Amino acid sequence: MSIVVTGATGQLGRLVVDALLDESATTERIVAVVRDKEKAADLAERGVELRIADYDRPETLADAFEAGDRVLLISGSEVGRRVAQHAAVIDAAKAAGVARLAYTGVLGGDDADFELAAEHKETERLILASGLPYTFLRNGWYSENYTANLAPVLAHGTVVSNAGEGRIASASRADYAAAAAAVLTDPAGEHLNEVYELSGDTAWSFAEYAAEVAARSGREVTYTPVSAEAHLEILTGAGLPRPFAEILVDVDRAAEHGALALRTGDLTRLIGRPTTPVGVSIQEALDAS
Repeated sequence: MSIVVTGATGQLGRLVVDALLDESATTERIVAVVRDKEKAADLAERGVELRIADYDRPETLADAFEAGDRVLLISGSEVGRRVAQHAAVIDAAKAAGVARLAYTGVLGGDDADFELAAEHKETERLILASGLPYTFLRNGWYSENYTANLAPVLAHGTVVSNAGEGRIASASRADYAAAAAAVLTDPAGEHLNEVYELSGDTAWSFAEYAAEVAARSGREVTYTPVSAEAHLEILTGAGLPRPFAEILVDVDRAAEHGALALRTGDLTRLIGRPTTPVGVSIQEALDAS
């Protein structure tokens, strides 16, 4: 039996593997399912077993899993293609007879009212229909979704959003990775067939976010609320492809309506500590720049 992480060379996947390697109680083999062996060479050097497979090539997934494995399906990054990709993984996991399948979905599940959630909802339905023991890790927003964009914020001195006064209960990517590791290493099976709504302990507004960036950078940064139409024009004018810009605008609309402010405490309970404040993530991004 192994603990298997798909998409293990991605930003979240690497952090999950790190968390598993740091978990002293983990005695099972840790397996990384990756498309490119070379990109995972550092994982192999750390004792992680590599299995080469591709979400887009179902035939390669036949050897990705074994009976009794605990598998984390990290959602694909290619919006519009993810249902077929995830279905291929689910089918392979069922054929192999894995012991459990954890999936990184999106905060709110069926109640999430933004377009980005649609493929996550369908994936959860496919997992339920498969009959596999499951755990749904409905991840909220990563603070890094915002802190990765600090360069233009500092250059222009403003945070632009169509979220109005909406709030976001974000947490760090490492927090969500720690939660996944906790589920995968649970020997008693208490997380089987459970649904966790994962989010940060504190919900912040964009005005508060801008003030935190200003305080930590020593620069003048303000919040500029705009309409959805104006925000879309700004994003596409900056060179973002329109489909991606539309997703960002739709997410801000969801934030305005409170869909991203949900705080259940599930994430803190799973990782056994408070979640990382957005200010800490801002400081880490500034230090790395």
